[in-house]
Amino acid sequence: MMQQLTITRSRVWSALATPPAIPASGPRLKTNLNTDLLKLIAITAMLIDHIGGAFFPDVGFFRWIGRLAFPIFCYCLTVGLLYTRDVRKYLLRLGVFALVSQPFYVLAFHPAEEFFRQFTNWNIFFTLFLSLLALYGVKERKWWLFALAFFTVSWWNFDYSGTGIQLMLIFYLCRNHPGIGAALYTLSYLPALWNGWAEDPLCLTLGGWTVDWSFFAILAAPLIFLPLRSRLRINKWFFYAFYPVHLAVIALIQNIL
Repeated sequence: MMQQLTITRSRVWSALATPPAIPASGPRLKTNLNTDLLKLIAITAMLIDHIGGAFFPDVGFFRWIGRLAFPIFCYCLTVGLLYTRDVRKYLLRLGVFALVSQPFYVLAFHPAEEFFRQFTNWNIFFTLFLSLLALYGVKERKWWLFALAFFTVSWWNFDYSGTGIQLMLIFYLCRNHPGIGAALYTLSYLPALWNGWAEDPLCLTLGGWTVDWSFFAILAAPLIFLPLRSRLRINKWFFYAFYPVHLAVIALIQNIL
């Protein structure tokens, strides 16, 4: 009896301490695998968000829609990590487009005279790069890599800070348990229900109750955790190129105006 209890405790601890292994065959995820559709939704939400940030900074509706983009991008990167043949090339692509996009990112949201002062306000591609690097460290049991990526994204001025790593861990560890993943995802955004600041025009105020605008990211949960059927296929380079191109267009319009 004691031996069986010891074995059971050992198995429970092992399940909690070690991320579940990726199946050798069959589906690696029981969540939504239509990543082309998800990426299209994400870049549309991101475009609306950036239009609001650049031209209508006090209108919350644009930014509320934009909250869908980041968690969907994080989820798509998690899927990519599980299915890519070469994670180093994957990381290299993210890093290159992060560097290419940075000047346009700064010019799109800051006056030209503040370019050099704002240049270290890193764009979201850098955050996604470090988040993917951290998750790769977890997958390969390279904990020093996870620690390094987490420290970097949390310490310096990266958009969303360590939120990307938190979300990707949920998506990865719960990839075969979408119900648990959806619950953890929802719980991670519940504090936004009472963390709103009434003076912030981007927050939603109902009577005397103010909801932080980050709460609207919860609307991405059904898109991520419920399988969707779609035959949509889009070249991967379109999604990479869209980021710097749309920022360049916004920056150009900003300068013209």
